[in-house]
Amino acid sequence: MTDTTDLSHYWMPFTHNRYFREHHAYRMLASAEGAYYTTTEGQRLFDGLSGLWCCGLGHRQPRVVKAIQQQADTLDYATAFQMGHEPVFRLAQRIAKLAPQGLDHVFFVNSGSEAVDTALKIALAYHRARGDASRTRLIGREKGYHGVGFGGISVGGMVANRKLYAPAMIPGVDHLPHTHNLKEMAFSRGQPGWGSHLADELERMVQLHDASTIAAVIVEPMQGSAGVVIPPVGYLQRLRDICTKHGILLIFDEVITGFGRMGAMFGAQAFDVTPDIITFAKGVNNGAVPMGGVIVRDDIHKAFMTGPEHMVEFFHGYTYSGHPLAVAAAHATLDVYAEQDTPARVRELAPVLEDAVHGLRSEANVIDIRNFGLAAAVELSAADKPGLRAVRIFEESLKRGLLVRFTGDIIVLAPPFIASTDEIWQMTETLKEAIKAAG
Repeated sequence: MTDTTDLSHYWMPFTHNRYFREHHAYRMLASAEGAYYTTTEGQRLFDGLSGLWCCGLGHRQPRVVKAIQQQADTLDYATAFQMGHEPVFRLAQRIAKLAPQGLDHVFFVNSGSEAVDTALKIALAYHRARGDASRTRLIGREKGYHGVGFGGISVGGMVANRKLYAPAMIPGVDHLPHTHNLKEMAFSRGQPGWGSHLADELERMVQLHDASTIAAVIVEPMQGSAGVVIPPVGYLQRLRDICTKHGILLIFDEVITGFGRMGAMFGAQAFDVTPDIITFAKGVNNGAVPMGGVIVRDDIHKAFMTGPEHMVEFFHGYTYSGHPLAVAAAHATLDVYAEQDTPARVRELAPVLEDAVHGLRSEANVIDIRNFGLAAAVELSAADKPGLRAVRIFEESLKRGLLVRFTGDIIVLAPPFIASTDEIWQMTETLKEAIKAAG
């Protein structure tokens, strides 16, 4: 970056823009390769969050890069409306085979936010197609993050994402209580043993609203944006049982947990609970080109396949749905996942990350550590200003060659699948130094 670059024109997403413009040392990225970024100052940063939960295979993965280059030189764009290209059909087939049994149909979008809004529309339209038009209520969860579309923030439970838009959010949405309880769960390794009973709140909501009005429940198997909140043992299965009992669709938002992060191809498989609908994005093509999607059960898909065959069955879609470059990157990514058995690699590294991150328990101001698969969080007590301690740790980490994510006073770690054991231990040692330096 040259000294003459004006930083004022770009409105950065989810960023303290004013602060960034004055404090952007080691925060301007110039290049990336493997598990590392390089800043404009030449500082090498270990990517402790896999981009933004999406680059599990590292950056500039050769197979992915080559696939994108070749596709751009063959078919750079193809409309998804009334036209198709063979690779996108083949990709849908591959994803369906990787998904939990029974989820057989894939609708492509461009992001996790679009995937969530698409899934909610499918859920509502499905019930209407079956003659259950009274099922219009959606149920999310406190602390839930489901993207930034109006559907996503309506079912989401993060106050900062919702408070400015209350009049425009979907009416009739309710929220389950979150499962984050420091008194009962602090420093749990893997799934906490306490908390499955919190799923029973869904039964109370059924009694309050009546099952005949509820279309779907949407949850993240593991809440990533809230700071790696792991589901209690039995919690997700209890939600599944209640939804099945009352004919309510269960949607798993797997934008973060899909494609290996939990030690299985999907979080549904890692936690052994099968939903009716799955949303995905990020890891499907290693974050190389924007892509997301929704996977649904066969009977949900069939409910739409009615009426005259020459008519559109689902009036929904995007200009870039199933974009050829995104599809090519996804095929290459899935090839590498299969050849390297990525979920098995995650299962090998998961106990390494667990031991390494829990080694920070005795550090000053650490009040909780939690982990599952290749995801972990270190929660800290607040400084004089909420969130400031985490910002300081973030900056101290950058100085020492480590990129982490912070949310509130929580530091989040999600190293790439290609990381070595030594790199994971070094990541936590660097974080320890940053915590000490931040005070």
